[in-house]
Amino acid sequence: MSDPTSPTSICDEHGPAPALERQPVIVAVRNVSKSYRRGSHVIPVLREIEFDIREGEFLALMGPSGSGKSTLLNLIAGIDKADSGSIVVGGVDITALDETELARWRATHVGFIFQFYNLIPVLTAFENVELPLQLTGLSRAQRREHVETALRVVNLAHRMDHYPSQLSGGEQQRVAIARAVVTDPTILVADEPTGDLDRASAREIMALMCRLSRESGKTIIMVTHDPKAAEAAQVILRLDKGVLNHGHP
Repeated sequence: MSDPTSPTSICDEHGPAPALERQPVIVAVRNVSKSYRRGSHVIPVLREIEFDIREGEFLALMGPSGSGKSTLLNLIAGIDKADSGSIVVGGVDITALDETELARWRATHVGFIFQFYNLIPVLTAFENVELPLQLTGLSRAQRREHVETALRVVNLAHRMDHYPSQLSGGEQQRVAIARAVVTDPTILVADEPTGDLDRASAREIMALMCRLSRESGKTIIMVTHDPKAAEAAQVILRLDKGVLNHGHP
């Protein structure tokens, strides 16, 4: 796999990747295991997973279908809970939180980017991006300022009054990214963010994510099947049958 700092890299134009060893650990995963029950059967999905993610790191999780990568992403994002082990994000052990505390934590600390955008069709781009801010104590004027800033970051300020049906797939994903960053979350989690896009739009989205990582210092954890998308990451972790293999681009 090519070096993401090479001249041909999609991330090259956004400057050199930060030296990760100098950055503090923002996510610490320790001895995490997860199984699911189907009737009387217990199906192990993740087995004693351990790794760190540093602040500002762009991490890709790869592996075949059924390897556990989306499950691991959901555990880090606080959507699901591990059977054992601990996950500490920004100094908070999220495995120790109850459901109410976890929901409150997610709203503040996690920005979600999905494969199919998950935009609400009857809301404009502006209104979709504003949604996470409705849970905050910001005034209407403050919310507007945050939304306009987020839409400028993804180069869609001129489309803020358009509905999802009036936007291309790439533009819808950029709106979804604006929605994910509008609360300035601790981590961004992306599940197959280019999976529903053509190659040109996918490249555009990965360039945007590179910019968020390198210029804005965002910590990004991305699940992908796409080797081209993974080239944008500084670190690649590979899962196979619930077991982690460390690697680098």
